[in-house]
Amino acid sequence: MRSKNSLPILIIGGGIAGIQAAIDLGGMGIKVHLIEEKPSIGGRMAQLDKTFPTNDCSICILAPKMAECFRHPNITLHTYSEVKEVTGSLGDFSVKVLKKARFIKEKECVGCGECAAKCPVRVPDEFDIELRRREAIYMYFLQALPMIMTIDKDHCLYFTRGVCRICERVCTRDAIDFEQKDREIDLKVGAIIVATGFDLFNPVNISEYGYKRYRNVVSALEYERLICASGPTGGHLLRPSDRKPAEKIAFLQCVGSRDVKNNQYCSTICCMHATKEAILAKEHDSNVQSFIFYMDMRAIGKGFQKYISRGEAEYGIKYVRGRVTKITEDSAENPIIWFEDTQDSAIGKMKMDLTVLATSFIPRRGRVDLAEILGVELDEYGFFKVNDLTPLSTSKPGIYICGCCKEPMDIPDSVAQASGAAAVAAEVIMGVKG
Repeated sequence: MRSKNSLPILIIGGGIAGIQAAIDLGGMGIKVHLIEEKPSIGGRMAQLDKTFPTNDCSICILAPKMAECFRHPNITLHTYSEVKEVTGSLGDFSVKVLKKARFIKEKECVGCGECAAKCPVRVPDEFDIELRRREAIYMYFLQALPMIMTIDKDHCLYFTRGVCRICERVCTRDAIDFEQKDREIDLKVGAIIVATGFDLFNPVNISEYGYKRYRNVVSALEYERLICASGPTGGHLLRPSDRKPAEKIAFLQCVGSRDVKNNQYCSTICCMHATKEAILAKEHDSNVQSFIFYMDMRAIGKGFQKYISRGEAEYGIKYVRGRVTKITEDSAENPIIWFEDTQDSAIGKMKMDLTVLATSFIPRRGRVDLAEILGVELDEYGFFKVNDLTPLSTSKPGIYICGCCKEPMDIPDSVAQASGAAAVAAEVIMGVKG
């Protein structure tokens, strides 16, 4: 068996938690293999406009960390890749990784976008939550790393109909390779850190809210893309139905959370997230009025209560304690909020320009298969289960957890856990404990 000191660490997930863990380990002189299933690292944080409670630009914080991770001599990125098999034990794991074909020569592509400019196919853009369309050959997002194009085989005319290949003709660097195949990579690692993040609850089955029936009822992440300067509206807060400014906005909390029919747990960040979004709306347009409908306010972090008070005092946010019973729509596609105000036991309704649903954090798709591959357990909600006494350790020695694949949490907590997981994994590699 190889010496522990000679083996790198595998990190599964290239969001902010995985990036931070990789940077910490790389800084210790430990080699890292970082696996990310999307064409770029960045994760959910890349989709956000700002972060609370400082309202700092999200990509301004994330992009330097992405660049450091991408350029670090001790970190090898495997983007557009998935873990398919894990065998072995603490200090000596064998891992098979499937690297999916981009149909792009990665060493030749410079991400200029000339190919995308000529591509005739337009499909819904996953990164922008399908609020706009992208080409069949595309960059995952503007600041993507690696800055390499990817061909969507499911929509490319060459793969679906055997025609086109315009991108090949216009690429001046001969970077298109339609013959490229998926390939397997074999890795030997001493420890594994899981940082696969989370997905968001789809509220389409909560029929009383009209999500996907009413165009001006959107999810919180869709709102983030609408208000972001790199998003589909260029940072202008426009209604999806008629592209007019939204000046009266309702934010509905606990959609799919704290709900016996869906997810019984609290997603922890939604109260602060809604406050941030309401503040940003006011900063974009001083005419905006925001209403946050909540059951109870959970401001659990440092400075969070002050942030809520500031939103109320400086930005005129109205907090309505009560449950929204249903949303209807008038002839102008304005959402009508029907609610019970539990502070004064009043039943009311309010007409809005836009309604934003704070949907529950849910376990990442594919986690059941990944848990089986790793040989670890999931908890009752489907998140990765940790040891009660060592809260970053899974049920299998040598495999550690950080971030939202463990439970819902905010960015600072995810980063702190990532550093903790890196430290524990480093002990294994450095032989401090076996």
